[in-house]
Amino acid sequence: MSRDAVKFGRMSKKQRDSLYAEVQKHQARLQEQRQQQTGEAEALARVYSSSLTNGLSNLNHEIGGTYANGHVIELPKGGHGNGGGVPGGYYGMDSTQPSPDQSGLDMSGMKHIKQEPVYDLTPVPNLFSYGGYQESQLGHSNVSMGELDRIAQNIIKSHLETCQYTTEELQQLAWQTHSYEEVKMYQSKPRDALWQQCAIQVTHAIQYVVEFAKRISGFMELCQNDQILLLKSGCLEVVLVRMCRAFNPLNNTVLFEGKYGGMQMFKALGCDDLVSAVFDFAKSMCSLQLTEEEIALFSAAVLISTDRPWLMEPRKVQKLQEKIYFTLQHIMQKNHMDEDALAKLISRIPTLSALCTLHTEELQAFQQLHPETVNVLFPPLYKELFNPDPNSTMVMPK
Repeated sequence: MSRDAVKFGRMSKKQRDSLYAEVQKHQARLQEQRQQQTGEAEALARVYSSSLTNGLSNLNHEIGGTYANGHVIELPKGGHGNGGGVPGGYYGMDSTQPSPDQSGLDMSGMKHIKQEPVYDLTPVPNLFSYGGYQESQLGHSNVSMGELDRIAQNIIKSHLETCQYTTEELQQLAWQTHSYEEVKMYQSKPRDALWQQCAIQVTHAIQYVVEFAKRISGFMELCQNDQILLLKSGCLEVVLVRMCRAFNPLNNTVLFEGKYGGMQMFKALGCDDLVSAVFDFAKSMCSLQLTEEEIALFSAAVLISTDRPWLMEPRKVQKLQEKIYFTLQHIMQKNHMDEDALAKLISRIPTLSALCTLHTEELQAFQQLHPETVNVLFPPLYKELFNPDPNSTMVMPK
């Protein structure tokens, strides 16, 4: 996929139509898979549940608050340099923002919080599918304003507690850029070394996304299979959404290891299309001028999506998704004079999917040249999410 294929706003009509057609084709395939799944669910449920647990052990442990072998990759401690020896990415490791409290994360023997009554919401099919988005579908809901405010407060609090830099800290760092010598140092790194470094940092960011998800009211009420599937499918998309917080659109730089740097820093990765597309997406998100509460709600909406295949309880996921979406709509209408602001935000979702596909393609190409780096040196969680063991027993749809 070329760089232009993931640029919204600067692509030709032909390219835009082509991408929309690709998205619609993907949605049709997902719908077909769901229909097939309905007829096979009972036969596969037992096998799937067992194999999913085996094939996604690290993510399973992340959700439960424990770690494979007791020491997979722990969340860093804020205010202590690089805590644990994990280098900082665009969520920088030297921040004064405290890291998420991990006390009580072991869910074994822990009772779930009692569920509140389920609100009667008007069904909104394909809620976050760009091609199927219709604002007219969102006008009728029995969710009270008090409920919307409660959802917003919960998600915003969860977001702020799991972002390492505060807005004020990011503003203070905005013009601290890597020097010419530092940029040359990154450019001279061996390709496999820079890939490993970025994989570690992406994994670190994903761990904060996992913590964010766990704090969203209702997420831990989903069955564990669906928790894992939603995180596996959407964690990188949320990382990309959060990246806009640490992106400076005035000079096209992103926070990386404590300072801002441009695309040229990542030349040694050998995937210019991916790097350029990620920067374009971050700049596109910044152009929307989203508030922290809007970023938080959009992140939750991207993560909790019924578009993910092989959900065991899709209706339960849909109920939670609808609540989040109505809250996002409410906040966007309150904050923006532009009536199309929500539609513009939703239009970024196909781009997120395209970026994740491009990332997978680049990772596969890199692995062909450097299999030992991926298999031995990459973080276990990163490998399970993006490069599952071909010998794994995890059952996947054909």
